[in-house]
Amino acid sequence: MGTPPRRRETRIRGRDPHGPYWIYGAHAVRAALGNPARKVRRVLATREAAASLPADASPERAEAAAIAALLPPGAVHQGLAALVDPLSAPPLAEALVASPGPVLVLDQVTDPRNVGAILRSAAAFGAAAVIVQDRHAPLEGGAMARAAAGALERVPLLRAVNLARTLEALKQAGLWIVGLDAEAPTTLAEAGLGDRRLALVLGAEDEGMRRLTREACDLTVRLPQRGAVESLNVSVAAAVALYAVQHDRLEQESA
Repeated sequence: MGTPPRRRETRIRGRDPHGPYWIYGAHAVRAALGNPARKVRRVLATREAAASLPADASPERAEAAAIAALLPPGAVHQGLAALVDPLSAPPLAEALVASPGPVLVLDQVTDPRNVGAILRSAAAFGAAAVIVQDRHAPLEGGAMARAAAGALERVPLLRAVNLARTLEALKQAGLWIVGLDAEAPTTLAEAGLGDRRLALVLGAEDEGMRRLTREACDLTVRLPQRGAVESLNVSVAAAVALYAVQHDRLEQESA
């Protein structure tokens, strides 16, 4: 008898390979302090900003200029910064069970601010997770956390070693893979996706989805828009698409 073929598993990276980094800004720091899964090594705060922190935060007092010196040029820190370890991502199956919402899959979206903004929309509109490609996406960091405004602590950010294999795993879990493509003949509303659970795939703003990613989708759709602009920023497109597929559920929850 021959050796049975090895089962090919979907690999999702957990902790990013880089070390501790600085989170800055009021929303990002307070959310990190409130996340029991986040290891916070140091907290720096100006006298004014320290008053907004939980009583057990025990921040180190620092002048605004001293905090700014630890951060990228121009970083808006609002008098708060925290040195944190990157989060460990849950397994894909666990993230899908933890929330019934759609999943966002980003194909080579490389701007950390865009990923952060997408995480913020994911938190607002009930997405279960955001998945990025491991080798062509930014590491978790201060700019991403700042743009996410606390959502980095609430929405799992998963890193797929093989994006096509991850899309197949999402299909096996019962999700319908829908790629957003400005050239698609059908709009998201016309697709009639009803109550299907979706994985929405978005590509880089300049190039869109890669060919193999597009071929892995069950269908592609576009967001209807007037011709005044050529395309939407990827984070804006993600927010619009998420609201479009979640608005009925959101209305029911808020009723």
